[in-house]
Amino acid sequence: MKFQKIIFLVSILFLSSCSELQQVVNQLPQDIISNADIASGLRQALDNGIDKQVKKLTLEDGYFKNDLVKIGLPKELQKVDKTLRDIGLGNLANQGLKVLNRAAENAVQEATPIFIDAVKGITFDDAKNILLGSDNAATKYLEGGTSSALYSKFNPVIKSSFAKVGADKIWNTIIQKYNTIPFVKKVNPDLTDYVTQEALKGVFTMIAVEEKQIRTKISSRNTNLLKKVFALQD
Repeated sequence: MKFQKIIFLVSILFLSSCSELQQVVNQLPQDIISNADIASGLRQALDNGIDKQVKKLTLEDGYFKNDLVKIGLPKELQKVDKTLRDIGLGNLANQGLKVLNRAAENAVQEATPIFIDAVKGITFDDAKNILLGSDNAATKYLEGGTSSALYSKFNPVIKSSFAKVGADKIWNTIIQKYNTIPFVKKVNPDLTDYVTQEALKGVFTMIAVEEKQIRTKISSRNTNLLKKVFALQD
C-alpha cells in the first residue's frame, strides 16, 4: 500500500504531459481510495465552503464590505450614480448601492438550502482529475453544472429580498429622479437579474476560498475523509 502511494506521487511529480498525467490518474489504485470516496470528499469540501464562507455573506455587510464579492453598479447605472452625485444627491446614490448588497445578503440567507442541495445533487464523473486540478476545480465544476438551475431558483428569492430590504422603492426613487433630469437618456434596468447574477458569483467565489484552504492547509481538513482524499493531491 505505501509502495503504491509512493510510486503514484513520484509519477505525478515527474510526468509533464496531460496524457501521461491522465494515465496515472486512471491507474490510481482502488485499494488506496475509491472514486466514490473522492467524490464524497469533494462534496465535503464544497459543503465546508457553504458552512464556513458563504454564511459570512448572509451577515450585514457580508457583501458590501467584502471586496471579493461586493456588488457594484451595472454599467448603465454608473452614469446615473455620477449624475446624482454631481447634482448633490450623493446620499441617495450611496443608499442605492448599499441596498443592492443588502438584498444579496438577505437572499443568500434565505437560499442557503438551495446551495446545499446543489452540492448534494452534483455527480463527479471525473472526480480523480478534479481532485488533482486547480485550487478551485471542484467549485468550477459545481458552478458549471448548477448555475442555470440555481439562477431559476435564486432569482425569485432576490426579488423577495428586494422588497424586504426596501431596494425596490429606493431604486424606483433613484430612477425616477434621474429620468426627470433634462437631456439624460432614460434608464430602466433589470436590477433583480443583475443582482441575482452578481450574488451567485459571490457565492461561488467564497466556496472557492474554502476549497483552496482545504487544498493548501492540512489544518483546514476537518474530517477523516477530507484528510484522506486531499492527501492524494499534496
